[in-house]
Amino acid sequence: MAPVPTPSAEPDDDFDSYVGLTARAAEERARERGWTTVRALPPGTVITLEYLRGRINFEVADDVVRRCWKG
Repeated sequence: MAPVPTPSAEPDDDFDSYVGLTARAAEERARERGWTTVRALPPGTVITLEYLRGRINFEVADDVVRRCWKG
């Protein structure tokens, strides 16, 4: 039987530090900090509650991050 893989740890990040950044600056910062998937969404976008390890989400309006969360 194959060993159970141990998932890598997610970055320890301050999500409030992304609020107010441009979408591009936020994405660059997130990738530098180790996030593997970066998703920018317009306000009110309907998304599933599927959790994806290593993903950071940004709500972006007028090219500015308004909200940020992981998964």
